[in-house]
Amino acid sequence: MDGPPSTVGAALAARSPRVVGLGLVALAAVVYLASNPLHPDVYNHFVWQADAWLHGRLAIAYPVSHGPHQNDYFQDVMPDPGHPGLGVLPFPPLPALVLLPFVALLGLATPAALLAALLGAIDVGLAWRLCRRLAADRGVALAATLFFAFGTVAWYAAAIGSTWFLAHVVALGLSLLAATLAIDGELARQAPRRGTTSPLATPAPGRVDGRAFVAALLLGLATLSRLTVVFGAPFLLAVGSGTWRSRLVSVAVGLAIPLVALAAYNVASTGQLFNPAYAVIARAEYHPVPALYHADWGVEDLRYIPQNLLLVLFNPPAVHPACGPAILDPTCGTLRPDPIGMSLLLTSPAYLLALPALRRPRRDRVVAGAALAVLLVALADLAHFSQGWVQFGWRFSNDFAPFALVLVTLTMARLGLSRRVLFLVGLSILVNLWGVYWGVSLGW
Repeated sequence: MDGPPSTVGAALAARSPRVVGLGLVALAAVVYLASNPLHPDVYNHFVWQADAWLHGRLAIAYPVSHGPHQNDYFQDVMPDPGHPGLGVLPFPPLPALVLLPFVALLGLATPAALLAALLGAIDVGLAWRLCRRLAADRGVALAATLFFAFGTVAWYAAAIGSTWFLAHVVALGLSLLAATLAIDGELARQAPRRGTTSPLATPAPGRVDGRAFVAALLLGLATLSRLTVVFGAPFLLAVGSGTWRSRLVSVAVGLAIPLVALAAYNVASTGQLFNPAYAVIARAEYHPVPALYHADWGVEDLRYIPQNLLLVLFNPPAVHPACGPAILDPTCGTLRPDPIGMSLLLTSPAYLLALPALRRPRRDRVVAGAALAVLLVALADLAHFSQGWVQFGWRFSNDFAPFALVLVTLTMARLGLSRRVLFLVGLSILVNLWGVYWGVSLGW
C-alpha cells in the first residue's frame, strides 16, 4: 500500500497531470538537446533507408563516397548481392518509417539525431503516464520519471541519437505505451474489489480485449525497432483485465500483425524470412575485444550470456592518466566510461530498487509479469554476439527499461521519498550526467 502523500506529491495533486507531463517533456527536450548541441548525423542509416523507399528501392545507395551526403564509412551495411552500389541494412525498419515524412521534406539532410532527442523527450512524458498508474503519490511518480529520464541510459540514447540509439528511443516510447495500457487493464480488473470509480480503472464496456490487443500491437511495433523487445510479451499476458485466455488470444493476434509484416518485409528486401545481414556483418564487424567474440558461435548464442553478464554487472570505468588541471579536456580525465560497456549497477544504481518489489506476493501479477519480461529481454540481449559497443553503460538495458521501471516505481511507492530512494535516484542522475558528458566529448 502507498503511504501518505509526500510534500511534493501533495503539491502536484493540485495540478493537472497533463500539465506536469508536458513540463517533464519540455525539461527533457531542453536537457537532451543541450547535452549534445551539435547533434551530428554521422551515422544515419535510417535516413538513407527512408530515402531508398522514396526512390522505389528497398536497398540503400551504398557505398556513397562523393557529394554532400556520404555513407562509405558506415558500419552495419551488407552489400546487396548482385546489385553493385546498393546495400542492405540489418535493422528492423520502423525508425526509418518514423523518419519518412521528414526525409520526404528534407531528403538526406534530415536531422535524425535531433529528432531522436525530441522523441526521447516524448518518451519521458509517456514514462510519467506509466508511473502515475503505479504510485498514488505523484511525488513518487515524479521521482521515478526523473530516474527514467536522467538516471538511465535513455538519456544517453536520446542525446546521441545515432542509428542504434534512435532505434532504442523509438522502441522505448511504444513499449511504455504498451505497459501503460496493460496497467490500465489491471486497474480495471481490480476496480470492483476496491470499489473505485477512477476513470483509470473503469474502461468502456467491451474494450477489455481491445486494450490487450492494442497493447500487444504497440509492443509488436516496438519490436520493429528493437527485436528483443518482443520478449516483454509475458507482461501483457500477466497484466490486464479479462481472463488469461482472452489476453492470450488478444496478445497473440496483436503481436502477430507487425511480426508478419516484418517477415514479409524481410522476404521482399532479402529473399529470406530472417534478415541475413546481421550474420554477414557479425563476421566482418570490428571486434574491439577479440576475446569477447567467437566466430564459431551464432549471432544469438547462449554461450555469450556468462561473459556478457559479467560485463553488464561488474565492468568498471576505464582508467586513464590525468592531465593535471585540464580536467575538462576531452583527452584527459582519470575515469572515463568504457566504450565496451559498464556495469548497470554503477550507471543506474536506482535499478536496485527493483529487487524489493520481487518480495511481493507471487500472486501479484504486475510484479511477476514485469520481472519475467525483464528477465527474458535481458537474456535475449545477453546472448547477442555484440555487447553494444560504442556506448555509455549498457544500451541494451533500454529494451527492458519500461518493465524494470514498473518494479522500481512499485518499490518507491511503498518506501515513499525516503533518503535511500532519493540518494539512489540522485546518484543515478549524476553518473549519467558524467557518462553523457564523456560520450559527447569523445565523439561517441
